[in-house]
Amino acid sequence: MAISAAEKLARLFLEGNHAEALRFIKQQPDQNRMVLFRDLFTPAMYMIGDLWENNEISVADEHLATGVCDFVLSRLFQVSSDETTRNKKKAMFLCLQGEQHYLGIKMINSIFEEKGWETKYYGASLPLEYALKSALQWKPEVIGLSVSIVYNLPVLKNYVRALAALPNKPDILVGGRLTEKYDLEPYVNNQGIIIRNLQQVEKWLDEYTEERINAYK
Repeated sequence: MAISAAEKLARLFLEGNHAEALRFIKQQPDQNRMVLFRDLFTPAMYMIGDLWENNEISVADEHLATGVCDFVLSRLFQVSSDETTRNKKKAMFLCLQGEQHYLGIKMINSIFEEKGWETKYYGASLPLEYALKSALQWKPEVIGLSVSIVYNLPVLKNYVRALAALPNKPDILVGGRLTEKYDLEPYVNNQGIIIRNLQQVEKWLDEYTEERINAYK
């Protein structure tokens, strides 16, 4: 029985095969970043997550796969060296304290950068005090948060409330695996925007850009 491209990629991640995983991605007929994230990276990592939850692979296997996926993402989509950032919109992305699953928010950061935003990506487990300090200094228009663990939902509420109260009133985007399994609205409390998948990210970005254009007409 033929396996899907996403399953093939998941196997390469689990084998720890950096070179072959990178080669496999580069051989795909559509190199659009959103398509690769939606059709390959995300389902591959979800498969790996399911295997771990069902005790079919170990924590070490899951960590190895995550490391290979991170390597491939970093090699394929390197941060732009464009220095003309003075008039760019700004967005920062982070995982809540205690959250180690950072690949999804890394992909979202990459999509924002591809759309012309200046971004800062803080990765896993950033304490709220440091997120607030960075946001106060840098004044991003958007702050993206990732939550994947149920017992961090009260933590999410604190992050959203504190970051939404910043003087420059950034838009707060909330993503992560829990968005498709739970109603996060009580923890966001109309102060943030729940993003359930990458397609919603792209839709939100397009609408945001259109609103900005119309505002200057």
